[in-house]
Amino acid sequence: MAATDEQWMQHALNLADRAEREDDEVPVGALIVDKAGELIAEAWNRNISRHDPSAHAEILAMRLAGEKLQNHRLIGCTLYITLEPCAMCAMAMIHARIKRVVFGAYDPKTGAAGSVFDLLQDPRHNHRIEVQGGVLAEIAGKKLSDYFRAKRQKANPSLP
Repeated sequence: MAATDEQWMQHALNLADRAEREDDEVPVGALIVDKAGELIAEAWNRNISRHDPSAHAEILAMRLAGEKLQNHRLIGCTLYITLEPCAMCAMAMIHARIKRVVFGAYDPKTGAAGSVFDLLQDPRHNHRIEVQGGVLAEIAGKKLSDYFRAKRQKANPSLP
């Protein structure tokens, strides 16, 4: 499973590159693989360009997957995301009945898959999601750090 997870995460990282390059968005990419292991949806952050606080990569990917499957339930699907999901996205994953979430970088400020909150495994929900964090975390984390460093330097050129 580890090799497959890394392959899909590399694809998600490529989507994160597109977020930054094509839309000047925070570089987060997501994709969904069905229970047969086929790619059914992919997306990247678009909340800034769409002026939509809910347009996170994983929300957009779930919307596309639901359309493709013609179902609001994504039973048996695995969601790959380059950054640990926030609370909004985690709850959407629970409602969609995602089977498994694999993420790259941990988010120590708003992570909802174990870092700050553990919504995906909370026993109070009627559905719990298998979680694998830290897949290609160094690459995903560096991509985010570099993006924000460049934004700060552009805003204030005297910063290192």
